Amino acid sequence: MEDTILSQNTSAWRFQVWIAFALSFGLTLIGLYYAEIDIWTKGYLAMGLIFTVGSCFSLAKTLRDDHEYSKVVNRVSAAKTEQILKDYEGR
Repeated sequence: MEDTILSQNTSAWRFQVWIAFALSFGLTLIGLYYAEIDIWTKGYLAMGLIFTVGSCFSLAKTLRDDHEYSKVVNRVSAAKTEQILKDYEGR
């Protein structure tokens, strides 16, 4: 059976991702603050921004969890298949 190689993101990549997230979120909020629109519209747009960010995190986590689950299912299936082949060849 194949050994699974686990890869971990580098600290530079994690730093870049967090900086990009903080900049995009912060600059959007600053732009919203300085926009020449009434407070109700600003509040509506801010709620939309926060909901969109939360939904993106939830979607990313769900996709990651689905991917991890499929890897486990595939490993179990491969192990069962390998055992069946060993039993068949042993006859």
